[in-house]
Amino acid sequence: MDGVLCASEGLSREAAALVFKQLHQLKVAPEEFIPFGGQGEESFLGGVAAKYSVAGYQPEAAKQQFFANYLASIAGPNVQIVYPGAVELVRACRAAGLKTAVGSSAEQVKVDANLAAAGFAAADFDAVVAADDFEAIKPAPDIFLAAARMMGVAAADCVVVEDAPAGIQAAKAAGMRVIGVTTMLSAEELAQHSPDLTRGAITNITVTDITNWGTH
Repeated sequence: MDGVLCASEGLSREAAALVFKQLHQLKVAPEEFIPFGGQGEESFLGGVAAKYSVAGYQPEAAKQQFFANYLASIAGPNVQIVYPGAVELVRACRAAGLKTAVGSSAEQVKVDANLAAAGFAAADFDAVVAADDFEAIKPAPDIFLAAARMMGVAAADCVVVEDAPAGIQAAKAAGMRVIGVTTMLSAEELAQHSPDLTRGAITNITVTDITNWGTH
């Protein structure tokens, strides 16, 4: 979702950096959260807290402050977080008879807010899976496997679009094919994690990229 359907990762990093300023009077650069992207809010925030050995760090308090910061950041009237073409691609896939799902390591409150802000409707997805009900999130395959079950599609027939190394690893562990997008890492950095196909963003993905896999 973040970095794939929604251009929200920069806002997420800024909201996370603000958490450390608010709760611990610690100045952290937003870029310091990049290594912990795609692994859920606890790892996203906790990775930086561990890096600085933040005294008195409370994961739940940090997470709730993060959600407050993030939701405020996307509520502005001029904030646009959807990637161009994202809604259109999802709907084109559905028109072509494909099933679609969101499988995110973010918690439900953030998933729902992002999809609404991006202009998606409930009918755009057969399944929306968030991290709340999982002990093992990306890079574990559990979230993607749950999404496949909810769609009634075999894992081997699923194509995942991912920007984060943890997500690519999760998809491969689930036995799914992966289109990597270079919204967080460069093409060279992403190639180290061996996506099956690489595109610049969801804007550059077509239904043919997904359905005619054998041509790549």
